[in-house]
Amino acid sequence: MSVLIVGSTALDSIKTPTAENPRLLGGSASHAAVAASFFAPVKLVGVVGKDFPKKYVTLYKKHRIDLSGLQVQEGKTFHWSGEYEVNMNNRRTLLTELGVFEKFTPHLPTEHKKSPFVLLANIAPALQHHVLDQMAKPKFVVADTMDLWLNIALDDLIRLIKRVDGFVLNDSEAHQLTKEDNVFAALKKLHKMGPKYVIIKKGSHGSILSGPKGAFICPAYPLPKVVDPTGAGDSFVGGMMGYLSTAKGGVDANIRRAMIYGSVVASYCCEGFGLNRTTRVKRADIDKRVSDLERLTKF
Repeated sequence: MSVLIVGSTALDSIKTPTAENPRLLGGSASHAAVAASFFAPVKLVGVVGKDFPKKYVTLYKKHRIDLSGLQVQEGKTFHWSGEYEVNMNNRRTLLTELGVFEKFTPHLPTEHKKSPFVLLANIAPALQHHVLDQMAKPKFVVADTMDLWLNIALDDLIRLIKRVDGFVLNDSEAHQLTKEDNVFAALKKLHKMGPKYVIIKKGSHGSILSGPKGAFICPAYPLPKVVDPTGAGDSFVGGMMGYLSTAKGGVDANIRRAMIYGSVVASYCCEGFGLNRTTRVKRADIDKRVSDLERLTKF
């Protein structure tokens, strides 16, 4: 089954204490789509400007990502610039140029509306609602978010949470939304808002799932060196959705293993700038790390 991914497509300029790389392919949809493509056919919906490099279109096509929903408009592609500290968990935004993304409205091609698995990657909740309004009874819908929407679009976000099967956010966002310091207390409150599955991301400490079969603690793959964590969270949820869409059986039976696969794809993302490392990975590499992670966590 295919995965529909709707989100931002951007050019990222990333600076770390050791290197600097300008105008890399980035955005929530880009990272999630590449991650999902290791497991399933992917349909990407986003917007770019006329300045979007052709080499990045080629990169999408290398991963067999359907671009019929990618809008190309007059103007400039969304550009984000950020700088990381020595502690890669800390970063600051240097520049945000929305470009054509500022007035982006996701319009789905007819075939996209029938997609069984839908990932509403990190974009404004109003746009995520607009996508759901166009869908024809999807099997499984997951929405990702960020603190910006909690600050400026909270009502839209709360309405959205009621409409999705799964909701993904990080631990600080879970605290902000529920006012709970304890992650398990936060998970309980988030379930009451509507979603059947809730995943709280904890960066280099992995993630925690709460669902019908209880809680699951998903580890992050241990890396001796992190080059650039930009897009790791999007890669995690994209890999998870890609695996789920092709796994035999229902979501309950496969979501834990899907999270492990997502965690492994995210580990590759962190080993290079932007998508440079992820796009060189093979499925066999992913399977090998999943086996390594199983050995590390089995007792």
